Amino acid sequence: MAESIRSLPARRSALKAGLAAGLTGLLMPAINACTPEARPGNVTVAGGEAGGFYLEFSTLLADALQRHGVADHAAALTTGGSLDNLDYLLTGKATFAVALADAAAQQAAAKSPSNIAALGKVYENYVHCVVRRDSGIRDFDGLVGRTVAVGEPGSGTSLTTPRLIEAAGLSATLGGNGKTITVMNLGLNAGLAALQSGSVDALFWSGGVPTAAIAAANREAGLAFLDLSSLLPAMRKRYGAFYDRVLIPEGSYEGIPAVWTVGVANLLLCRSDLDETIVKRTVELLVGYAQELIPKSSLGVQFLSPETLINTAELPLHPAAAEAYRALHG
Repeated sequence: MAESIRSLPARRSALKAGLAAGLTGLLMPAINACTPEARPGNVTVAGGEAGGFYLEFSTLLADALQRHGVADHAAALTTGGSLDNLDYLLTGKATFAVALADAAAQQAAAKSPSNIAALGKVYENYVHCVVRRDSGIRDFDGLVGRTVAVGEPGSGTSLTTPRLIEAAGLSATLGGNGKTITVMNLGLNAGLAALQSGSVDALFWSGGVPTAAIAAANREAGLAFLDLSSLLPAMRKRYGAFYDRVLIPEGSYEGIPAVWTVGVANLLLCRSDLDETIVKRTVELLVGYAQELIPKSSLGVQFLSPETLINTAELPLHPAAAEAYRALHG
């Protein structure tokens, strides 16, 4: 069983490479047929923090949009994460945004009618609960009375982490049942620095596997992850079917064994009124040029998989995106 778990990333990568390669030849003419009159002058992709997959993926996407003629110019934006990205999208500061499905659904529910649509599920985000290996913390209850970094305001992590704490029957405020956790709004890089210095005892981060900044900190300080999968039933009951049981495979981070955790779909989003031609050509790019959009550090686990692109949780696909997928897959 252990051997089969370790082989999953390679098998999934090979499968996805084959499917994407099979479609690439069909899609090249459609994308290359773009005319200057049919494409936008400038496109922006709201990303995330340095050292995380959001910004890395958004940069690769922006480069591909420009390289393949979908836009004359395209650039990725450094942001705080999902909630910031949704704000950028809704206020017209970004053409596309990457965001966690739970954050996107919360934002969409606040709008009546919603003007957010999905182009696809681009990868699975893995919630990392990171502690120092020498901390003595072995499970979630070990965080009681401790100080943890829960993501900076504007990040999807800052939405998901309080839900995890509540699902565990704990509190992030003083009083209540006495099972309290002190929280600090620190993002990935500031949180890792605080973890290494000892000013926080744990860091929550929702990102791809492996996240480069966490991998680097692990090599320097020696880290460990807490298993969060036992919280999944309560998470799904309270907040909906946005959360999955996913495995951070052995070998993802040097010296850290495989660990089960909570996964959240990461979506590529746009406004509902975005031009249909741009939407279709971007979907063709996601499918036909998937290998150009996978960060080099990624193991390829659940990343831009043709069979899961349309699984956008409760957020609807943009009509032009749905049409593009029907044309590609029949």
